[in-house]
Amino acid sequence: MPNKIQDLHTVDKDSYPYVFEQNATVPLKSSDGLVRVSVYRPKTQEKVPVLVTYAPYGKDIHYADFHARSFSEVNPQQKSEHSVWETPDPAFWTKHGYAVVRADERGTGQSPGFLDTMSRGTSEAFFEVVEWAAEQSWSSGKVGLLGISYYAGTQWRVAARQPKGLAAIVPWEGMSDYYRDRCRHGGILSNQFISFWWNRQVVTNQYGRAGRKAANWGPDTLEGDLDGEELAKNRQDQTIDNVNNRFRDEEYYSTKDFDLADVKVPLLSVANWGGILLHLRGNVQGYMHAGSKLKYLRFITGRHDLPFYYEEEVKLQRSFLDAFLRDDDRDGWSEGKPAPVNIVLRKGDVGFNDAAAEKAYPRRTESEWPVARTKYTQYHLHPDLKLSKDDPYAGEEETTSYKALGTLKDPQLVQFTTEPFEAETEVTGHIVAHLSVSSSKASPGQPNEPSDVDVFLTLRHISPEDKEVYYTGTAGDPVPLTKGWLRSSLRKVEDQDPRHRDWLPHREYRSTDVQEVKPNTVYELDVEVWPTNVVVEKGGKLVLEVSSGDTQGCGIFGHHHPEDRSEKVFGGVNKIHFSEQHQSYVVLPVVPPKE
Repeated sequence: MPNKIQDLHTVDKDSYPYVFEQNATVPLKSSDGLVRVSVYRPKTQEKVPVLVTYAPYGKDIHYADFHARSFSEVNPQQKSEHSVWETPDPAFWTKHGYAVVRADERGTGQSPGFLDTMSRGTSEAFFEVVEWAAEQSWSSGKVGLLGISYYAGTQWRVAARQPKGLAAIVPWEGMSDYYRDRCRHGGILSNQFISFWWNRQVVTNQYGRAGRKAANWGPDTLEGDLDGEELAKNRQDQTIDNVNNRFRDEEYYSTKDFDLADVKVPLLSVANWGGILLHLRGNVQGYMHAGSKLKYLRFITGRHDLPFYYEEEVKLQRSFLDAFLRDDDRDGWSEGKPAPVNIVLRKGDVGFNDAAAEKAYPRRTESEWPVARTKYTQYHLHPDLKLSKDDPYAGEEETTSYKALGTLKDPQLVQFTTEPFEAETEVTGHIVAHLSVSSSKASPGQPNEPSDVDVFLTLRHISPEDKEVYYTGTAGDPVPLTKGWLRSSLRKVEDQDPRHRDWLPHREYRSTDVQEVKPNTVYELDVEVWPTNVVVEKGGKLVLEVSSGDTQGCGIFGHHHPEDRSEKVFGGVNKIHFSEQHQSYVVLPVVPPKE
């Protein structure tokens, strides 16, 4: 058992170009325990604005220990003795007049309490950290939030609570919908990433866990270790909870819900086109539905870890935050002068995981999202595997079959390809596919009849040279344009919901929404495919891939948990149907040039 909770706060005014306070205490009113933070502040008597980060990854684990290869590639101007993965570097930001408060999330690092990531309780604790930062004697009372991934995803949640002092947020590649963006894509469990994330980055830093210092994973808990039984009692395990809970109306998911309309502060949402399995959707939806009067959406490309630190992106971060935290609005953010939407256009085959090459991509600004002049264009699936812009299928009824429960090692798929484009064509925005599908036994002797169908969709780009064009994924891996998913039993669309659009079907994924899936019965599915951008050059082609499991480009975001995708429920043969009655098509957002 650890010793009694004690004051571990130390202040170092001499060792660094900034004042370093370690393990300052934020007492919690909303729950038992406390949150400990590191504070980095300029050596000045003036009150300064504060940047706050909050996550379970460890405020004391140096970036080089957390991910050595990534740290070696970070912009040298953003490196210091206190660099931490996915967070603003204190040496840089204190030099520019900001304090940085970096918190160990409740139940992790040096913060005792119950570890329950992304929960209502931990959001309430984050709320208290923000208000604490605004109230400190060295604080100007203005707080901003800046960080990547988890450090961004939690920004939406705490901003919706409207803590005192919060003046602006920059959620950089941060999901806004725990269920739809992260855990259950179209109702299908994204188990592989959750397991990787939890076991490598979270539970390894639990408060009281032994051996952290020996593993070069930050310091040991200063009040002592906890035994395994007590550690287990002190955490809510995501690898278990996301398997056991399948619907948004279950307490596990419903208690994590919030209303984006409650986000009122100025925001700059930064979405990465390559984040096709985690954050991209949430950044776009966050921008669309936030209640902020001043909100901006910026698209980037590149790996998940590095663009945040690029010199030009840090300059943008400073400009935005200075406008709302330092009253230095040199670029007119508070007056709405920058265009609300800034899009990087993926034109040409520049390779992947090559930051220098991706600088060739041009940029364009727009006044809204989605782009108002978009022409939503149907491309029809045909049994000869063509994807036809002009011709719905009008022949005799036919089907195309593929086995259910495909895997990355044994993909089961069918691909539909357009004719070469006759002119350069831009596709930018939201995609929906309408598919007519059924399932049947794999063979007459199969003991169980399938009772559900999982649909996996991928949009691929083929260059005029007849090569697939790959883009930079989250981990620097080659990814296609985008992906989409749907579990057929959760096909119910809430078409009266104000968030529903023809090009973006809205679903609630409640237990009461489950609809029967019978074998040998055709179902009409509207599948949400995540937003994308590509400029297809003359002679290039697009491919819509329909599969029964993960295919190339899923990376570490696999959907293959045996309880979620069992042979008993899903095994058999899936079919796509073609007839005048059963049409299948994908609706692409074609954006004509500005006039």
